[in-house]
Amino acid sequence: MNIRIFFVLSLMVVWANAVLAEPGIPLSEPDIKTWTENDDKGKDVHFMTIDGVLVHETDEAKEPQPPVVTPGTASCGDRVGAAPSDAVILFDGTEASLANWTDTKGNPTQWQLVDGALESVKKAGYIQTREKFGSCQLHIEWAAPATVKGSGQGRGNSGVFLMGYEVQVLDCYNNKTYPDGQAGALYGRNKPLVNACLPPGEWQSYDIIFHRPVFDKVGNLQQEATFTVLHNGVLVQDHVFLSGGTGWRGKHAVWPYAAHADALPLQLQDHGNPVRFRNIWIRPLQD
Repeated sequence: MNIRIFFVLSLMVVWANAVLAEPGIPLSEPDIKTWTENDDKGKDVHFMTIDGVLVHETDEAKEPQPPVVTPGTASCGDRVGAAPSDAVILFDGTEASLANWTDTKGNPTQWQLVDGALESVKKAGYIQTREKFGSCQLHIEWAAPATVKGSGQGRGNSGVFLMGYEVQVLDCYNNKTYPDGQAGALYGRNKPLVNACLPPGEWQSYDIIFHRPVFDKVGNLQQEATFTVLHNGVLVQDHVFLSGGTGWRGKHAVWPYAAHADALPLQLQDHGNPVRFRNIWIRPLQD
């Protein structure tokens, strides 16, 4: 092969890989076509298709109607809300839903069912769902202990892990810690936009839209994970492209990305504090 051609092709491959891995660049763009035709009066009529489907298409064979979902209801204090009709119920306060969870080795969890809530037990370890998930919409409610003990990272600490990427759970009501480790943070990677914590003992909610990272066949990162997080209805992570892993790697470092499966269990962290969880449901999303 001509050396110049080889060099140009090599640069194209490097450029393509860089674009695929660049934050904010989707793996594929919609195929949009536009054209103009004349109507029977000679006037211009504009047309557009997106991925082969005409804008405002009414033929349901070409553009099916979206499925109908019955919305859920919001929780209010001790009254627990209901999940949407198409959600997978992971925990609803019953013994039967507790069976959806195991320890990290697949054994029955040692966490406790207390007043309809799932409570972390010190030294019982993380718990995880039996089912595996990738991209998803997750709703989860949590409450830090009403009796305040400790400070900083030692106060009402837990975490919600989607494919190993942590959304921090922490009692941050009048409790300062490093910003990228407070409630609603993508641990070690991105601080929340605001501190929306309620007082200890009160029920709080996370609504999380997560799109998994994409790796190629040899484990190279092709697309970063994204997170949108609402804490008690307040936006704290706004479609953030996660720059790497969130695992603790020392006082001032977290781990980079490492290739993994396309679906993994959802995990909750035992950090030694009796944090409670309730009303956990998930809706799998397309990548």
